Amino acid sequence: MVSLCVCCKTEMSRNEICLLLGATGVGKTLLLKRLQKLSLHGSGELGTPPSTQPTVGTNLIDLTLKRKKVTVRELGGCMGPIWPSYFEDCSSVIFMVDSANIAQVSSSCIQLLTVLSAEALRSASVLILFNKIDMPCNMGLVEIKSLFRMDDIIASATQPITTLELSARSGLGLQEVLRWLESTTVK
Repeated sequence: MVSLCVCCKTEMSRNEICLLLGATGVGKTLLLKRLQKLSLHGSGELGTPPSTQPTVGTNLIDLTLKRKKVTVRELGGCMGPIWPSYFEDCSSVIFMVDSANIAQVSSSCIQLLTVLSAEALRSASVLILFNKIDMPCNMGLVEIKSLFRMDDIIASATQPITTLELSARSGLGLQEVLRWLESTTVK
């Protein structure tokens, strides 16, 4: 029985772990479901967006990228105070921002700065996703980057940071997210 547990732990450690973080309601669960469908079925039709509930706890999915698996672990926005307990084993971070919720931008920026300053994530690759670009009231990339002071954040961060716009609902930008995961996890 002990050897079985050791075997499973060894198998699990071969997967890269990517944390999916962001405030409640930014679209993390929908992104997770969409990425899983794309990785299983290719770049075909995504279909109707699945329904989602706010995550209380974590969601895990395994994505097969090229010849390697990546485990994406979504941590619910309400778990923000305990996110650091998950930082140790991850090699990359996707941080999502709702670009249509101006009231949430400042708190998201503070959360992002906290994530970037974590010692355990000093060398993790970071993807910042500005979601909900399909919404009529969304902020443009230039405006939201200015509010976040992205140029200053990127200049002072120890991590390589990439920013992308997407709509998890329509699927716009999902292929770029998969390409980013491939480029950061496949050595």
